[in-house]
Amino acid sequence: MKPLDDQQQAARTWFETLRNRICAEFEAIEREAGSDAAFAYIPWDREDPSGGPGGGGVRGQMNGKVFEKVGVNVSTVGGTFSPEFAKSIPGADEDPSFFATGISLVAHMANPHVPAVHMNTRFLCTTRRWFGGGADLNPALPNDEDTDAFHARLRAACAAYDPTFYPRFAKWAEEYFWIPHRNRARGVGGIFYDHLYCEEPGAGATFDENFAFTRDVGQALLDIFPQIVRKRMNEPYSDADLQALLEFRGRYVEFNLLYDRGTLFGLKTGGNIDAILMSLPPLARWS
Repeated sequence: MKPLDDQQQAARTWFETLRNRICAEFEAIEREAGSDAAFAYIPWDREDPSGGPGGGGVRGQMNGKVFEKVGVNVSTVGGTFSPEFAKSIPGADEDPSFFATGISLVAHMANPHVPAVHMNTRFLCTTRRWFGGGADLNPALPNDEDTDAFHARLRAACAAYDPTFYPRFAKWAEEYFWIPHRNRARGVGGIFYDHLYCEEPGAGATFDENFAFTRDVGQALLDIFPQIVRKRMNEPYSDADLQALLEFRGRYVEFNLLYDRGTLFGLKTGGNIDAILMSLPPLARWS
């Protein structure tokens, strides 16, 4: 993989810093619940299809009392797309070389009243450069108070940059996190964005502007999700609630294996299989 330039290094450093902050907060919640669960970090290296080094990443996972399974992965990879896959990536049809760095988080919770959550933000470079990502809430037992709080925090993050961001990106999440064969949403939404192209000053949003927004999306998740967890993690639940959780997780698995772009990107670029499939819950049910 080629040496990183200033923009690539800045994005990589942020994603790694955000990972550390999120993991520390989640471990603090476990300690509050009387658990000594901690993240295990497993590094991995990627070989580019050309045979050369292709970067790698670190898979972080914790199995605890509150977080039944949570993964927080960071990766920084580069190399050459396959000719077929390059056709689907902006700027790669003329030159298949690429760079990508990002963070991916999925938390599956032990208490059915605590929603699962997903967050991913990333920076990609071909002959063009752009940011993408988002965050969404996935409760087995939806709670309007939690849904409203989650959306309000994301709305505030968006409002600081562009008044059209939240309505556009919330609608995009609604459409993206849809399970066509079930004719239902995966969860209660959030925001999803992609192809925030980094232009020269005066020609559109710059790297600095898009990077600042992406950092604030990560910060929004770190602000609001721990609040929801602490509010719900000690609520009593029934066997019926637990069964609802396991059946909901089945729908989550179906979406991630059939439709998720991140899963496809990881598999198409030779990513670490365990890291790619980190999003899958430890237990699920199909009735």
